[in-house]
Amino acid sequence: MDRLEAIRAFVAVATTGSFAEAARRRVMSPSAVTRSIAALEEQLGLQLFNRTTRSVRLTERGEIYLDRCRRILEDLDEAERQARGEDAEPRGMLTVTAPIVFGRLHVLPVVNRLLAAYPDLSIRLMLSDRNVHLVEEGVDAAVRIGDLADSRLVAARLGEVARVLVASPAYLASKGSPRTPADLSRHDLIAFEGIDLTREWRFASGEVHRVEPRLAINNSDAAIAAAEAGLGIARPLSYQVREAVEAGRLELVLPSTTPAPVPVSIVYPARRLASANLSTFVGPVREHFRLQPLTPIRAAGR
Repeated sequence: MDRLEAIRAFVAVATTGSFAEAARRRVMSPSAVTRSIAALEEQLGLQLFNRTTRSVRLTERGEIYLDRCRRILEDLDEAERQARGEDAEPRGMLTVTAPIVFGRLHVLPVVNRLLAAYPDLSIRLMLSDRNVHLVEEGVDAAVRIGDLADSRLVAARLGEVARVLVASPAYLASKGSPRTPADLSRHDLIAFEGIDLTREWRFASGEVHRVEPRLAINNSDAAIAAAEAGLGIARPLSYQVREAVEAGRLELVLPSTTPAPVPVSIVYPARRLASANLSTFVGPVREHFRLQPLTPIRAAGR
């Protein structure tokens, strides 16, 4: 048994509450994760999880072991960084996570430049619209959209975005433009289920309207494509549709009701500050947004 890999698998299962999800995050087969946990429990002589057909929960001893394992993984990462030194040439694996569309538009170009500049550096880019657990999933840095709740992380602000309403010119010509948020009840709406799970749309005045979308999609790219195709009014983040709005494929709807913008930040554990790989990534990301400011469409002077 690879003890370290077994510990990482254990932390992943404890964090996700699922062997299958832990396997996906660790890029392992579910059976390999199950074998690792079983071998770890056999070596420890205790049960780490209570398993049923519907849930996986830590035992009391498992809770104690989880806390220690997290510290071990953090200490190991810190030891590796110190051994390489702050000024070491970037090498080995850097793991970064970002929202799907944001990562494709803004993070991937930076990754491409870094890979070209540093031949010994490898990068794992995890694009996901969920908030990935950095320490538990072995992630060096994450891009977060919205207010930050975890004060244990170091954060650098990259810009801000706002949630906007958009529709195609053809749709608005056919259905008309709503004049107030209440008018949306008479329109075809497109909801992105990753954000609109409650189906409550908030506006600048503080109004909250519960909507009944005609089309609900679990992928933001698809929701935007549906809006461009004239299927209705969508509610993406401003950065996701800036190019489509500026090109005229989409138009802003009720722009005066756009809610206050939210920050976009890059976050990372404080203990990774000495990482040559991390500093090599954070610097270019901040420079990218200095040269290409990230602001809501309404503030960009269309």
